Parts: sequence; C-alpha cells; structure tokens
Amino acid sequence: MTMPPHTASASSAGPEAAAAPHVPSPAAAADGTETSEAAEAFEAAGLPPQTNLADPRFWQLPHEQRHLAFAVLREREAPTYFAHPQHALRKRQQPGFYALVRHEHVQEASRNAAVFGSAPGVTTPHPAPWVKALFGESMVNVDGRDHAKLRKIISRAFSPRLLAGAEKDIEEVVATVVGNAVRQPSREFVTAVASLVPCEVVCNMMGIPQKHRPRILAQLNDASENIGVRRGAGAKFRIPGKGLRALARMHVMIAMLARERRRRPTGDLISALVTADVDGQCLGNRQLGAFFTLLMVAGVETTRNAISHGLSLLSENPEQRELWESDFEKYADTAVEEIVRCSTPIIQFRRTLRTDHVMGGRTLRQGETVAMYYASANRDEAVFDAPEAFDITRDPNPHLGYGGGGPHHCLGAHLARQELKALFKVLLSDSVAMRAAGLPDLVPSSFDNRIRSLKFEAASEAVAAE
Repeated sequence: MTMPPHTASASSAGPEAAAAPHVPSPAAAADGTETSEAAEAFEAAGLPPQTNLADPRFWQLPHEQRHLAFAVLREREAPTYFAHPQHALRKRQQPGFYALVRHEHVQEASRNAAVFGSAPGVTTPHPAPWVKALFGESMVNVDGRDHAKLRKIISRAFSPRLLAGAEKDIEEVVATVVGNAVRQPSREFVTAVASLVPCEVVCNMMGIPQKHRPRILAQLNDASENIGVRRGAGAKFRIPGKGLRALARMHVMIAMLARERRRRPTGDLISALVTADVDGQCLGNRQLGAFFTLLMVAGVETTRNAISHGLSLLSENPEQRELWESDFEKYADTAVEEIVRCSTPIIQFRRTLRTDHVMGGRTLRQGETVAMYYASANRDEAVFDAPEAFDITRDPNPHLGYGGGGPHHCLGAHLARQELKALFKVLLSDSVAMRAAGLPDLVPSSFDNRIRSLKFEAASEAVAAE
C-alpha cells in the first residue's frame, strides 16, 4: 500500500479532517432517512446509534468495536453516507463521503480508475497547489496518462538485477538488526526491529549513505506520526510546520544525491531513476523527491505496521506460531499473506467520482467522495471464512492489503513479502525465539493501523554468545 506523506502533512489533519471544495450532501443524507436506518442497525448490534466513521472519536474506539461497526455496514447493500459532525468541522462545511466496506465494492473502485479518480488526492485534506508546486505531485494522487508515465519510468528502474540485489540484501539486514535488537536493554520491538528492517532495505536499494539514515527515519516519523490522529487544539498549530520542515529536509537531501548520481551513477535506484530514458523521460528532482517520500511510507511505514502486528498476532495465537515453527517454509507464504490481511497496514484511501456510477443499487454522483475501507474488506464474511480468526493456512486469501488491483496496485508488494518472510524466519528460530511481552500500544489513527510500541522477549543470551 502507498501514501504520499505531504498530502496529509500539509495540515497534519488526516483523513477525518477533510478540506476539499464543498460538494452538496446527497439527498439520502439530507432527508435523514439513511442516518436513521444506520443508527437503528448500529443500535441493534449494541453500538451507539450515533456511530459515525467521519467522527474522529470513532477511531479512538477499541478495534473490536470498529470491526463490529464495519460488519453492520457490510450487511447494507449500498454504501452508507457519513457526514462530518459539527464538532469536527473547521472553517467551512466539509463534504462527507460514502463508506465502501464490502470486498467487492473496494475492489471495484480500485480497478475502475476511469470512474473512481485518485485526483485531487487519496487522503484528506487534499494537497494545496503550493504544496504540489514545492514538493511535486505524488504518483498516488494522479490518474490516466500522467500516472502511467510515472509508473512506467519507475517500473523500468526496478530492474530484475536491482530487485535480486535487494532480496539478497534483506537477509543481511535482518540478521544485523535482530542481532542488535536482542542486545539492547530497552526491548522495544517497533523502534529496534519493525522500523529499522524496511528502512535499511529501502535505503540500501535507493543508495542512501549511512550517515543520512538516522535523520531520514526521524524526519519520516515527524512527517507522518499524526496522520489520521485526533489532536488537541495546541498541537493543530504546532505540528503542520514540523511535518513540512521534515519533508523539505528529505527533498533537499534527495536532490543533492540526485545531482551526484547524474554525474556518477552507482547502480542504485536513484541512479536508475535520474538516468532512465523511457520515451525520453526520467525523473526530475521534484518528481524524485515525491517518489522518495512515497517509497519511504510504502516501503517503511506500511511494512513496519505489518511486522509489528505480525509479532503480536503470533504471540496472541501460540497454536499458529507453533504450527509455523513446525515447518517454516511450508507455511511461509500463507502466513505472510494472513499477517497482511489481519493487520491491514493502511485502513483507508479515498477516491473522487469522475462521473455518475451505480454501486449496490445506489447512484453515486460525479464529484462525490468514497472511502475505500481495506480494514473492512479484509474481514468480509462473503469472501473469508471465519474472518476474525488468524489462520496461517488460509488459502486462498484474496486480501486487499496491497490495494484492490488496478493501476495503483502496490509496486513493492513482492519486496514486502520477502522482508516479512526473511524476518520471521529469524524471529521464530530457536536462537532468537522472539515474542511480544504484553499488548501493543495502538495509535488511534483513521488512516493506518499503527503500533506505537511493543515490548518483546527473546532468547538473547544465545544470540549474544555467538
């Protein structure tokens, strides 16, 4: 899954605080009929009747209550409209959105880019024109020819030789990171392992010098730590500048490296992107900066989320852990897919209707917005047996953890799978035997399924003695 940091970081507000141009609310929402029917369904399921996916407070509920709300919505044939509550509004009325919660609906919207457009942005608020001018247009926010051109350049740069080198590099990164982690007294998994493994893999692939990496990781955290999180009034004024400064520093650094690689290519991804000749096109500095910030989130944050949840899921389900330990290679592929399905690293993306379209018997109008809830689609009872169960033998497993297909399907899905397999092979080994020590500290975000921290236990003495 992918997401452009600057899209949300421009105001650090996240998906629940839309600032798009006003679109009149649908008649179904205006006459109160839909709101009343949804309230009755929520109340019948034991949820507050005022449950509202557009309310930032919804995302502070326990995950079990959120999943129950999605289950209620999946029983409704047509997508449900949600309006922003008055307390969440800012300077002007904000348009609501239709919640796509069924697997089939999320997949349909993902694959039909002619109707469901990524422009002007897949998160809210949409990037302001000056932000686009300064930081470049992220590939996930463009459609049609512009998107196809960017994706072609980037896909060509991901050559078989580069990917083969990245896969070989993963094992060395995992061994180093895990070895260092079990020697540390803090025993905090997200910082010591889950963030570092994908960061090192991506930085190695890009050709980022070691001296820049600690600063990049810190800047990435600054730019994205409050996406989708409800914040107090004081933080709303402080954090936006912090996020933009972090993005600006990353762009300056990547532009400096780009200039060096144009003069002296070194065989890494930056060199390939700035020297590529795809129909006479290569990436300029702003395009490269936008891609780099996108890749850091797609390749670092989403993989970090999956890794963190993976250790927690295996610790909470010891019988599944024992099964995987009994024959790692036999269950590796299905286990990794199940970790991604259950964790769903990105909760939602948005699309804007480019034309009228009928879905579930309801006509969605041009200019209206839909929210594609991957977190709900991956628990759709119509597609998955016992969707709440963590089952590493689940096969088939058509989850939408890397997107629902179509032109915006995740380019790095294969690499992410390789990282997860290589890491859990080490974590489950007798010499490491890493487990979560307690429950994860979850971030109440409406955008990504983040774990802030997770304590771990490991057979560190055995590793340290080697």
